[in-house]
Amino acid sequence: MSRKIRRVLAIDGAGIISVIDELLPSPAPGQVLIEVTASMVSPGSELGGVSRRRDSPTDAPPRPFGYSNAGVVCEIGGGVQDLEIGERVSCIGGGYAQHATHACVPQNMAVSIPDDVSDADASSIHLVATSLNATRRLAPEIAEYIGVVGLGLVGNFATQWARVAGCHVAGLDQLPMRLEVAEACGADLCTDPTTEGGESEVRAFTRDRGLDGAVMAFGGDGTEAFKALVKMMKRAPDTHAMGRVVIVGGASVEHSFGAGLGNLDIRSAARTGPGYHDEAWEHGEDYPPVFVQWSTKRNMEECLNFINRGDILVDPLITHRVSLDDAPEACEALIQTPNDALGVVFLPQES
Repeated sequence: MSRKIRRVLAIDGAGIISVIDELLPSPAPGQVLIEVTASMVSPGSELGGVSRRRDSPTDAPPRPFGYSNAGVVCEIGGGVQDLEIGERVSCIGGGYAQHATHACVPQNMAVSIPDDVSDADASSIHLVATSLNATRRLAPEIAEYIGVVGLGLVGNFATQWARVAGCHVAGLDQLPMRLEVAEACGADLCTDPTTEGGESEVRAFTRDRGLDGAVMAFGGDGTEAFKALVKMMKRAPDTHAMGRVVIVGGASVEHSFGAGLGNLDIRSAARTGPGYHDEAWEHGEDYPPVFVQWSTKRNMEECLNFINRGDILVDPLITHRVSLDDAPEACEALIQTPNDALGVVFLPQES
């Protein structure tokens, strides 16, 4: 390969985002090197801590970041069996699927992209798979009423998964643009629950039954949102709240339990499914499918299948497509004006 340098998006201890040059890595055993054609940045997990860094800066050097991209395999490490040079792949993994011109990714975190799925859509894979895992944790049933609080990328995808599962879905957020996107992608009700009448609107949507389940898809202090959500859940004649709430995205909630909460099931959802962060699995080992049906790799494959079928929509969530050179400015838009940007895709091969 003639290219010996890669370019990669990085952030330093002072919260400054820049594009830096590094030596082109070689794939380790169990890895593939891909030429990245698209990557999608997460406004929450990737950029949510930038303000804290800027408030309390350190002298830590720039560190590459990114965990969701797509590209073409251009080199294969030892032991890789199911991927070939020239194959289009969708990739996940912090420290692997970076915002860069090239990236080395473990073989079980790179899956083939269907012909009719664009690279930009495929670059959303980590966020789509995270929302799929969260929705599975919710265990929705056909015709249930589901609320999704926080309509960032994971929340918006979660509303779509709940619709795929046959549920009536309410998308809840304070940002008008995110509500509009959720409505365009099929959410039955989109409203700001903090406005006057917001809670009543959700209650009317459920025909006064209350929500059967909900997903909280945001980080930071979620106490007030959780308290408001509890009021929207279904209630037994003894006044106890019932149903399930899945928390994904790292929200912190302070609330009393027992009689203070009722019979509400609180469930945590982490990452994309079994396998992610198991280094041996990432690099080629597998779990017995009879015991681990929905591994991260299978979840990724199913995400691409549903995108290919048109059941999960990515394009309406993409607000910006920019070159890697313009990535720092696009990140600033996500940080400073969240009502103007949502799905930001970097195109590293465009100058």
